[in-house]
Amino acid sequence: MIRLSDTLSGAIRQLEPLEPGHVRIYSCGPTVYGPAHIGNFRSFLFADVLVRYLRYGGLRVTWVMNITDIDDKIIRGAAANGEGIEALAERWIARFREDAVALRMTPPDAQPRATEHIPQIVDLVATLLDKGHAYRADDGSIFFRIASWPAYGRLARLDPEQMRVGERVESDEYAKDDARDFALWKAPKPGEPSWETAIGPGRPGWHVECSAMSIAALGPSFDVHTGGIDLIFPHHEDEIAQSEAATGQPFVGTWLHCAHLQLGGAKMARSSGNIARVSELLEAGISARAIRYALISVHYRQSLSYGGDSLTAAAAALDRLDAAVAALGSYDEDRADDPGLPDLLARARAAFEAALDDDLNVSAGLAAVFDLVRELNRRLDGRSLSTDDARRGLALLRDLDRVLGILPDETDPLEPELAALVQERAAARANRDWATSDRLRDELLGRGVAVEDTRDGQRWRRLVESRRG
Repeated sequence: MIRLSDTLSGAIRQLEPLEPGHVRIYSCGPTVYGPAHIGNFRSFLFADVLVRYLRYGGLRVTWVMNITDIDDKIIRGAAANGEGIEALAERWIARFREDAVALRMTPPDAQPRATEHIPQIVDLVATLLDKGHAYRADDGSIFFRIASWPAYGRLARLDPEQMRVGERVESDEYAKDDARDFALWKAPKPGEPSWETAIGPGRPGWHVECSAMSIAALGPSFDVHTGGIDLIFPHHEDEIAQSEAATGQPFVGTWLHCAHLQLGGAKMARSSGNIARVSELLEAGISARAIRYALISVHYRQSLSYGGDSLTAAAAALDRLDAAVAALGSYDEDRADDPGLPDLLARARAAFEAALDDDLNVSAGLAAVFDLVRELNRRLDGRSLSTDDARRGLALLRDLDRVLGILPDETDPLEPELAALVQERAAARANRDWATSDRLRDELLGRGVAVEDTRDGQRWRRLVESRRG
């Protein structure tokens, strides 16, 4: 069973689901006031790899990733654009989903939206009021009383007496008893959306949205909560306090936090403008698979430096994998099976699984994959594999890719015009028309298709640097 580094306990512990065989996971998703950048997607994709690996291991997984479609930044952005928050949110939700598909992110089982959970949020706030963990300010806003929750600060290992204000708004925007207290419900203001509810008019605070949505989707206690390290405090600290204060039950079994993505030596963040957006990279001709590889290839708890060099390295790594996949798929040798192949494949699978079991160590898992590819290439070159052996090797690579999501699609036919050029080149070689063959090879290469002549005949593969992911 996989062992994971739990932020709350500080220990690497075996994952033991509350319900045997079923892992419930909640991931903090996008706040849709603009397009998600690749720093956001690093956090989303590490959770994607976790979900994929647990399912690869035969576990049932329920994965919930919320969408924050009401908060201060969305309100300000909509006002600046002269549009409603719904229109702004819908536009960026659509972009997020397009980017997620391009990067091969597994679709979450549920993507709850904050504005669709106002009744659940109101019920949670009302419970906190009833239990004395929340209070109403003079303007009608409702705050969580941190002094009522002695365990506050455990996740971030902070002294509650020394903590800064934990909210996405300036401390003096709302009157409250203690500067450390955070807003659960915000009184209405001119020009802001507001709901009429049993706890009064207003809108939810950011932190309480995730508690209400996760409890509604997964129950008061669930197995894993993921997010970026920037969410540890105050967001996740606040989630724990308000959730456990309301339900009286442990909130999350394992907290997983992804380190920052660095661009130009600084944290990638929209607030500083130090960002790279998925759609812009794709429009520049960068392969979606290269972006995915670059974002998942370093251990999630290690800071990742992103830039042209990392994309070049990712593209080169994928080219090696693609060449192996093409070679294994076209290999044809009528001979006895290699008696040593089953042991090679078993050792490769064991090494990959041992790496992923060790706190989702994708870097070591990729090393196991490339060790396998290197040995398979050696045996292909020596023609020591049978045709069936080659297919077995390819089948293992495809099986491990259920976790990684980086190999070329099994069915990705060439566009008719390119397919015709490949066929024309094969005919030219058959006629020993080397000049035409070379010209067509160069033309295809310029259009992102590498054609190789092998003992098993002509084969082609897309180049990773092409516009297609």
